[in-house]
Amino acid sequence: MKVEFYRHGLDEADIANVVKVLNSIFLSTGPVTAEFEGKFAAYTGLANVVALNSCTAAMHMTLTALGVGPGDEVITSAMTFLASATSAQHAGATPVLVDVDPATGCIDPGAVGAAITPRTKAIIPVHLYGTMCDMTALRAIADKHGLFIVEDCAHCIEGERDGVRPGHLSDAACYSFYATKNLACGEGGAVATRNEDLAKAIKMVSLHGMTRNAASRYHGAYQHWDMLRLGWKCNLDDIHSALLVSQLDRLDASWTRRHELYQHYERGFGATPHIQRPAVVGKSGHHLYTVWVALERRDEVLHSLQQQGVGVAVNFRAIHLLTYFRDTFGYKRGDFPNAELIGDSTISLPFYPKMRDEEVDYVVEQVLKVV
Repeated sequence: MKVEFYRHGLDEADIANVVKVLNSIFLSTGPVTAEFEGKFAAYTGLANVVALNSCTAAMHMTLTALGVGPGDEVITSAMTFLASATSAQHAGATPVLVDVDPATGCIDPGAVGAAITPRTKAIIPVHLYGTMCDMTALRAIADKHGLFIVEDCAHCIEGERDGVRPGHLSDAACYSFYATKNLACGEGGAVATRNEDLAKAIKMVSLHGMTRNAASRYHGAYQHWDMLRLGWKCNLDDIHSALLVSQLDRLDASWTRRHELYQHYERGFGATPHIQRPAVVGKSGHHLYTVWVALERRDEVLHSLQQQGVGVAVNFRAIHLLTYFRDTFGYKRGDFPNAELIGDSTISLPFYPKMRDEEVDYVVEQVLKVV
């Protein structure tokens, strides 16, 4: 059997929405993007949404709009995709990595507190695999030290922990709509926030620092624009937004299917001593299904599964061990042992709503056979 690591869930309604945009006169950021922003605001419970071209841009633009820059430090997780850290550098700040909770892989609030210096300006918690970090503890730390919190929600649109949803205890929540995400348009992202002024600042810096975008300039009588500050080009166009508007209506149903698949995997692996799985706290967004195997055999298991037709990935290796971070910041093995153990033993398995039950059974069978 061949089980792809990922298959997207786009349907005919999504395709029709794109065709409608292609047959219109406006392709860039316009009415369809505005429609998605409004629907996503309603879904997240955060009143202000700015759609952008990636989660990386969302974190970069948010930090910039908050005034984070040269001389500042931003604390984030060593167990994440590299953009959680490099977005701070794009803003001119220095990323400071810390270790994670060995049970969940999410950032350790105690490690965050220990890493704070007079230069610390913000925290970027990463909701790994779909499980939210302990936002209550992080909010208390941020309040004590006067820090911003910008959540990396690339894995977690639907999650909840301790009665808290993404973005509800932070300055902003940053989302990814990359090709494999729970809500996907190939390349895309968004910032959601309760702070209207922050959203306006993000929108401005994400479009060259201009006062008006193309849609507003050409609607009705022409209106001149000004440039108020240095900005970037990170807006999301109507073509990509068209893939999102109908998907958002199906997001909860897709989550329900992911939860069924998660439970199916959990039953299949049972209490086997040969693999561990990350702990799930609260309601997970169920973006990835990840197992942790004996680190000395991880690559052997990866390759064996591929030979049996099972698509696999590694989400993620501990980023402080990547060449750039070692060379630039002097990190070394042993700095963050929990993140290192997870990164050396992780295998992400196929996990998407279009998966069939028999495919899950096959993946479980092959994993157990190999380990």
